[in-house]
Amino acid sequence: MFANVAPSDKEALIKLYKATNGSQWITKWDLSLPVSTWYGVKLEGEKVVSVNLANNNLVGEIPSDIVNLVSLQELDLHKNQISGAIPSFIGNLKDLKVLNLSFNKLSGTIPSSVCELSNLKDLELYMNALSGEMPMQIGALKQLEVLSLYNNEITGQIPSSLYDVKTMKILLLSSNKLSGGLSREVVRMTSLENFSLFDNKMNGQVPLELEKLNNLKEMNISYNMFNGLVTKDLAALDALNMTMINDKGATVLLDVTTDKNSAIVSED
Repeated sequence: MFANVAPSDKEALIKLYKATNGSQWITKWDLSLPVSTWYGVKLEGEKVVSVNLANNNLVGEIPSDIVNLVSLQELDLHKNQISGAIPSFIGNLKDLKVLNLSFNKLSGTIPSSVCELSNLKDLELYMNALSGEMPMQIGALKQLEVLSLYNNEITGQIPSSLYDVKTMKILLLSSNKLSGGLSREVVRMTSLENFSLFDNKMNGQVPLELEKLNNLKEMNISYNMFNGLVTKDLAALDALNMTMINDKGATVLLDVTTDKNSAIVSED
């Protein structure tokens, strides 16, 4: 009665099991039983469409063979002990909608091939040791709703293409090493509900266009080096009321203007 799984899919899963110390998982696979019985694996026909092994004591690296699961829609390995890099050919998983590798020990950069995952809705890589810059073409992910990269070592500026993702609801980039300004183009992210840049090295004027994001319910852009004036409404929206770090390393509150239309940069 058990469906036969495509041999390439079964082989990719066995490689994952062996590469992440499967014999020590909390819930193990019995490799002698059909794949349809394996914990966290969901099949449709002969194809694996979901692998969810969150919080299951996976230790080791993600094998590059994972990209042979060509029908995979969800890969959730969050809260494990996975180290090494995100496989560079991850973009081969064209059907992927959810990629959650958060709360692991991943290092290296976010591979640019992630930008080829045109169906991706949820990308969560927070609480790792990822470094380097965000891929420039990340705005190619036109269906992305959640991008969570907080608590990494990501540097550089926010790619301008990211502001084109009109579906984005949750954008969490806090506790990285991002620099440069926040573009006024942020106004194009009309679906944005939760936005965090807390604890980075960003600077320049806080764009007043943030006020035009009618769906924005939560925001924290404090503990950066932003300067200038902000409106009372913007300051109230920020979780820490626009507490910034000045060039001397001290915390300062941004000045609040009473003029709604004022965009004057205050010079200290």
